[in-house]
Amino acid sequence: MESFFHANFWEMILRTTLSFFALLILARILGKKQLGQLTFFHYITGITFGSIASEIASQAETPFLDGLISVIWWSVLTYLMTIITIKSKKARVLVDDKPTIVIQNGLLLESALKKSRLHMDELTMLLREQSIFSVQDVQYALFETNGKLSVLSKKAEQAATKQDVKADVTPAAYIPTEVVSDGQLIYENLVELDLTEDWLMKKLKKQNIHNVTDIYFAQVQSNGSLYISLKDKARQANP
Repeated sequence: MESFFHANFWEMILRTTLSFFALLILARILGKKQLGQLTFFHYITGITFGSIASEIASQAETPFLDGLISVIWWSVLTYLMTIITIKSKKARVLVDDKPTIVIQNGLLLESALKKSRLHMDELTMLLREQSIFSVQDVQYALFETNGKLSVLSKKAEQAATKQDVKADVTPAAYIPTEVVSDGQLIYENLVELDLTEDWLMKKLKKQNIHNVTDIYFAQVQSNGSLYISLKDKARQANP
């Protein structure tokens, strides 16, 4: 008993301590995305980190160095995949999927609900969490990649402000949609909005922007206007 306490006990204490700090350091390197944007991929990644670290700490027959290499290599793969998804929209869709419109103009999209594996009880619960009790009050609802529901209520149902004394209750012409991301034009979104690249370029020229690559993010607003955020270099060149 005494030899066990002096040998295995202190070995486990050392393995647990080293595993804890290794996991802490690697989590800091990978950034805040694990908690801030918990998609299914990031959820699985987080579970795997914990499982490997637990294996290292609790299983004496698992060589510590082998386990540590596994955690580090898993971190490297996760980091590389994060960089790839930042740079490539196709990779981002492949890894995290993309938001799905489940309600449009107050109408349920049955095929979209089935594709998202979302039944009506879950949908109505998600709506109630946003204080919406009737589907017909919803202009658009998007099922996000992290499992949350983003809702745009009909104008007549939106909370009034002091500027809404004479509020316009005309249905929104568009759902706010990104059309440029990190200098790349998103053609499929323009097509979905029934807009053209020529329309977009005219909008950009009115704001003295002649190159899509200068734009970090551009989004068509519900009234047809265009929100634009330039890249830092372009902003500095055109203060």
